[in-house]
Amino acid sequence: MERKRRSWRGRRIHRWFLRKQKRADPFQLTGISDGGEGEDDFTDDFSSPSPGVDQCIANNELRIFVGTWNVAGRSPVGSLDVDLDEWLNLRDAADIYVLGFQEIVPLKATTVIGAEDPTEATNWNLLIGKTLNNRYGCPWLTPMVHPINNENYHYDRVPGSERQPNDSEQTANLAKDRHGIRFEHRNQLSRYKLMASKKMVGVFISVWMRRELLKRYEISGVKVCSVACGIMGYLGNKGSVAVSMSIGGTSFCFIAAHLASGEKKGDEGRRNHQVSEIFRRTCFPRLPEDGDKLHPLTILGHDRIFWFGDLNYRLYLEDNLARQLIKEQDWRALQKFDQLRRELEHGGVFQGWKEGNIEFAPTYKYSSYNCNRYSGGIPSRAGEKQRTPAWCDRILWYGKGVRQLSYFRSESKFSDHRPVSALFSTQIEVVNSAISSCPTVPTTFLTKTPSKMQRHQTEMASGEATPTLLSLIVEDM
Repeated sequence: MERKRRSWRGRRIHRWFLRKQKRADPFQLTGISDGGEGEDDFTDDFSSPSPGVDQCIANNELRIFVGTWNVAGRSPVGSLDVDLDEWLNLRDAADIYVLGFQEIVPLKATTVIGAEDPTEATNWNLLIGKTLNNRYGCPWLTPMVHPINNENYHYDRVPGSERQPNDSEQTANLAKDRHGIRFEHRNQLSRYKLMASKKMVGVFISVWMRRELLKRYEISGVKVCSVACGIMGYLGNKGSVAVSMSIGGTSFCFIAAHLASGEKKGDEGRRNHQVSEIFRRTCFPRLPEDGDKLHPLTILGHDRIFWFGDLNYRLYLEDNLARQLIKEQDWRALQKFDQLRRELEHGGVFQGWKEGNIEFAPTYKYSSYNCNRYSGGIPSRAGEKQRTPAWCDRILWYGKGVRQLSYFRSESKFSDHRPVSALFSTQIEVVNSAISSCPTVPTTFLTKTPSKMQRHQTEMASGEATPTLLSLIVEDM
């Protein structure tokens, strides 16, 4: 009798989920939306919620490292692994590493207008994989991990692909490596696996995950999207690359962006316009292989969102006054003049978003002649660009269940920007299969629908923006 009662309850919940799913056409992309009014409650078909459902959902904690670095058009070199080790803070390892880069190629006509060249993205992925697995895996196997020959890579799970190789398979793989044969196979001995990678001109994102998480959780809906909003509003010298993925019943979106440069009055409006364009144009269309899983279509449809990059917001402050506050290390006073902080406080394009407290020096712009000092100032070196130092490189987040553990900059002198990183602790929802009475529930339905704040931001981002000179200006480097 108890078994029949459990089966009846499971079938009832499953039918309800199917009815909820049929309310929207999963392949309809006109007027993209992840939710509407009246969909804030999942219990509209029940007189009272079943207590067994809550018991079936467990909250697990993940540590996510998010980093951003403008590398000024320079190619990665072997000696850079020391800088990467410091930036990635490998002494305090995370479960997921999300790395965003800007200007991995020089922003010149041939790279902006020409065909995408995956070479630099491949080189960065190989160096990142080597650095991550040098401490926690087998660095001598790293170059064999998916030699990426496409700038648009995302993880597709193959059943049984995460099993450990037997001794004969390992021996065969090592023999092939000694003879210099380059091939693609799943490196079972490395600790971190590349999940997604996307390049658009100089903007690049790379997402890595601890391999054991692939066995512990269902990873689904891994998709990428790029939005070009640079020259003429549609070239890729500025814009974003984004990754969407679901871990268990929690959806994540990671956006690496490079926004318009410039410190003249009104330049912040160009950056705000590009943010709105990225919100409006970023989408992750339904795919046939998604099946009955309703993954988010838009940025704000996700549960946990991280936006990071060279956002290029500057200081409303004269150069000499800014340098004086930097000399005094009075970061609190300096933040009062920060453009992005005012956007966050006054409910601009990032309404409702959060950023950790900044307790480090501005990350831009360092002199190419003396990497220990900021460019410009008085006296300045002939031919050196005059730039007021600013916190151009930032990391923001949106959504409940996210706690920032650290926010800092690294001291690599590889480019005119200092790399920035943040470590987060976040909760994910998973079905507790250990409870025998749990009905079979698609994990996608554990994800919450967008809040009213999210829908407000979606509407704001999709509105008609005031035309600017963005389409006529070629941004400064």
